[in-house]
Amino acid sequence: MHLIDIQQGNVVTQEMLDRLELNMPAKKVQFIMGTPLMIDVFHQHRWDYVYTFQESYKKREQRHISLFFDKNDLLQRMAGDIKIGKPSSIKPAPLPDLDQEPIL
Repeated sequence: MHLIDIQQGNVVTQEMLDRLELNMPAKKVQFIMGTPLMIDVFHQHRWDYVYTFQESYKKREQRHISLFFDKNDLLQRMAGDIKIGKPSSIKPAPLPDLDQEPIL
């Protein structure tokens, strides 16, 4: 019996994250990262990229990145469980409480 590999969501690579810079316009971020899996209706300046992968019988791997923009649609910070490649340009922040910024 053979199980297939299951991949869902946004594939986010380290190379993509390394290209992001502080104050980068949202359109350029979307060009690099692709369309986010979720944009919260109540927090439109937050984009969430979620990726899951399960290889055959192995444990499922899940990654989550949140990007936060200011009122001018410029990238201000990012949070999540993927290593930030350029610590001097964007500082990682912990994911906010779901009570404070709900995801629909």
